Amino acid sequence: MSSNSYDVIVVGLGAMGSATAYELAQRGSRVLGLERFTPAHSFGSSHGRSRIIRQAYMEHPDYVPLVLRAYELWEKIERDAQQHLLTRTGGLMLGPSDSQVVAGSLESAKTYQLAHEMLDSAEIRRRYPMFHTKPDTIGLYAPNDGFLVPEACIQAYLSQAERYGAELHYQEPIVEWKANEHGVEVRTERGQYQAEKLVLTVGAWAPQLLQDLGLPLQVERRVLYWFQPLEDISAFAPERFPIYIWEYAPGEDFYGFPAQGGEPGGLKVAFHTPIRQSVCTPETIDRTVYPEEIAAMRALLAEFMPSLNGELLSTATCMYTLTPDQHFVIGKHPQYERVVLASPCSGHGFKFASVIGEILADLARDGTTRQPIELFNIERFAR
Repeated sequence: MSSNSYDVIVVGLGAMGSATAYELAQRGSRVLGLERFTPAHSFGSSHGRSRIIRQAYMEHPDYVPLVLRAYELWEKIERDAQQHLLTRTGGLMLGPSDSQVVAGSLESAKTYQLAHEMLDSAEIRRRYPMFHTKPDTIGLYAPNDGFLVPEACIQAYLSQAERYGAELHYQEPIVEWKANEHGVEVRTERGQYQAEKLVLTVGAWAPQLLQDLGLPLQVERRVLYWFQPLEDISAFAPERFPIYIWEYAPGEDFYGFPAQGGEPGGLKVAFHTPIRQSVCTPETIDRTVYPEEIAAMRALLAEFMPSLNGELLSTATCMYTLTPDQHFVIGKHPQYERVVLASPCSGHGFKFASVIGEILADLARDGTTRQPIELFNIERFAR
């Protein structure tokens, strides 16, 4: 076997790729990981200091077994890396009773008998007076929800992947990849590499690297905000204040977190569904955050969370890579048996990185997985 030959090459070492490299290396595979940027960078979709993890999954009940397995695997990497990554704060899903956020979460909670509690508007205000709910707003409270720190999670996976023998190359974007019945070949600006299998976890770069599939993928810009509350920030500590998602109008929602400490301080909040659509590519995304965007976020806070509408401490941009049905794409490449892919995750995938890493390692090594991934079948889109 040549020095440029591997069992599996993983392209893209963000959330999904770093977890995949770790899973493969831990199982004894000879792994090469290729990343176009530095470790845990801020140019893709896996930065911003916090990501929600929740069990009563509003998008579809079929996600629940996967997220429960994800919790187990987050605990596994915490033990392996000896690092705290997941903070349980409880989670509050807010909206009218017929909103997707509430009704979808309740369906999943009932289907899988997940711990939860239904709160009316008055009880929400009693427990969390910073939420200015309307009379028809109800909440599903789930005690096991919380948040992950994405940069720390990725660094933990990368460091442990290397500990188990993975070879990881940074600032080495790929130029092209090829596959046939004998193996795969990846060419970068620095060299050529061969392997038995290829895993593509390239996020917002998927439309370019998977052009041959004709997947209907759309990359959209999103903005993250950190505000200093107008009241004592200790009221927003993780042990007192939950993560939340609030459907404030039909099909429109925003979300937020407790105070985390550290830079940039304050509390993070963002629109999941933006006020205006902003389609982009990784090369054309506008990283400037404009006054009218800040004004829109402030107007929302003024109505629903006025005590959070203090000094704006920081902003950031990231990318969602969306499918038309907003479910994931996971599986083998329809034309190439030796190529496995996982992308995109439509803005709600980070919490699943641990289990998707396991799934992709299964598919690369064994050709199949025991995890339920029928919902994410590539064939529903691939031409």
